[in-house]
Amino acid sequence: MALYKTFTVNKTTKVLIWKIEESIKDLKVDISLSQNSVTRLNSMKSELHQKGFLSIRHLLKNVNYTDFDLVYDQFGKPHLKDGKFISITHSFTFTAIIISENLAVGIDIEKQREKILKIAHKFTPIEEYNTIANVDAKISKLTIVWGAKESLYKIYGKKKLLFLHHIYINDFRFADEKTTGAIRFNGEEYIYNIQFLEFEGFTCVFAY
Repeated sequence: MALYKTFTVNKTTKVLIWKIEESIKDLKVDISLSQNSVTRLNSMKSELHQKGFLSIRHLLKNVNYTDFDLVYDQFGKPHLKDGKFISITHSFTFTAIIISENLAVGIDIEKQREKILKIAHKFTPIEEYNTIANVDAKISKLTIVWGAKESLYKIYGKKKLLFLHHIYINDFRFADEKTTGAIRFNGEEYIYNIQFLEFEGFTCVFAY
C-alpha cells in the first residue's frame, strides 16, 4: 500500500498523502465501509474516483480511524465523531488528509496544468502575475494560490464564499513553502497559516 508522504505540521496536526497505485480490489482489502459509503462507492462512475474514495479510508486507518468515524454535514464538510478536525482531498493519482486535535484545517491537491492560466481571472487578480515571464512558474504559483483558496474555503465549510472577493492569499516566495491567507466575509476576518509542497507535477496546499 502506497503511503507516499507524511508531514508533521505541529504537535497536534498531521498531513498524510497517498499515491494511488493499487487496483480497486487491492484497495478494498483491510478496510470496512459503512452501508452509506458502500452506496456512495457503487454510485461512482469513475474508477479513479472509486480509488480515491478507498485510498482515503487507508489514510484514515494510518491515523487509527475507520470509515465509521467519518461523518459529513449538510454542506458536505467531513468531520470526525470524536471532535478532531479533518479535511480531505483527491486529485488524479493522489489523495491526502490533514487531521488536527485542536485546529480548523483545510487541504487541497491539484495537478499542475496550463488550464489554470485560462481560469485564473475567476479566482485571483491576474494582473498581479503578469511580471512572471516563465510560464511554468506562473502555473506553479497560480496552482498554489488556487489550492490555498480551496483550503480556506474547506475550512469555512459553507457555500457562500467567493474565491475572488472573500478569500485572500498573501504573496510568497516558492522557497519559503508557506504564506498566510484570510477569509473576509460579513464584516469579519479570519487569518490562517498556509503551507505548500510540490511533487511529481502536483501541488499540495494546506491551511490551519
